[in-house]
Amino acid sequence: MMKSKWMAVAALAALLAAGGAYGADKKVIAVSIPAADHGWTAGVVYHAQAAAKEINSAYKDQIEVVVKTSPSASAQVSALEDLSAGRKLAALVILPHTSEELTLPVKAVKEKGTFVTVVDRGLSDPTIQDLYVAGDNIAVGRNTAKFLADKLGGKGNLVVLRGIPTVIDDERIKGFQDGIKGSNLKILDIQYADWNSDKAFKLMQDYLAKYPQIDAVWANDDDMLLGVLEAIKQSKRKDIKYALGGNGMKDVVKKVIDNDALTPVETPYPPSMIKTAIYLTVANLVGKAPVRGALKLDAPLITQKNAKEYYFPDSPF
Repeated sequence: MMKSKWMAVAALAALLAAGGAYGADKKVIAVSIPAADHGWTAGVVYHAQAAAKEINSAYKDQIEVVVKTSPSASAQVSALEDLSAGRKLAALVILPHTSEELTLPVKAVKEKGTFVTVVDRGLSDPTIQDLYVAGDNIAVGRNTAKFLADKLGGKGNLVVLRGIPTVIDDERIKGFQDGIKGSNLKILDIQYADWNSDKAFKLMQDYLAKYPQIDAVWANDDDMLLGVLEAIKQSKRKDIKYALGGNGMKDVVKKVIDNDALTPVETPYPPSMIKTAIYLTVANLVGKAPVRGALKLDAPLITQKNAKEYYFPDSPF
């Protein structure tokens, strides 16, 4: 972690030192990200576009950042082909829709000599990437699990909602499962809801109909948590003591600030990491220090004591 922090500091220092220096050819950085299909990705799009605007203005004769959003994995594959057709990409910053489907297309771009920065969801083959920027997904799951183990006295029935098949979803689930090891907490059911509020609402309705006693729910994303909370509200069930999410959505952080009984804690996973990744990539191109490796952002438990530090009411997420 310390190495990652120093890498970020050094890279940003190099970027500032480079200033608006002119190069013989303008270097193109393609940014490929999912479309705003839920709150967190809306935040990603917002911060990616903001970074592109800032960098294109500051380095207008040296760097061009092109942002392309895609509504699906197959669309993102096509977008990569379009972005790399007829032009040389100096760098690609990509947040993959899914790990499996995007690995080979990104590898094809890499083989053309492109610097590859992967953000958040990861590729199935991490050797393709030059730089990886993400939150600590294992900690997101583990810190949530430890909270539940403590508050439930180490025993109880849980249901879990997964996102979509990606590296980060796997990591969050692993962290959660590791966090409840040694306790008598039992996961009754665990299914995908695609990080979608409507799907999570329907899945939670199914859980409620199937299981008469549920002590806590973990939806590993805040968009899903909103659907879960609505399903619980409509059911009027009183057995559920906690319903927790993750990612730091402002509406959920506000619940923590207000000491909400069902959702008293949260874990951060800021969509602004895409902006960090783009700036680090620019630093690699225009700075005098190479930027390589992995930068992992912390995921401490957000409680009522520190929640105001994570609350940004004007943010899109």
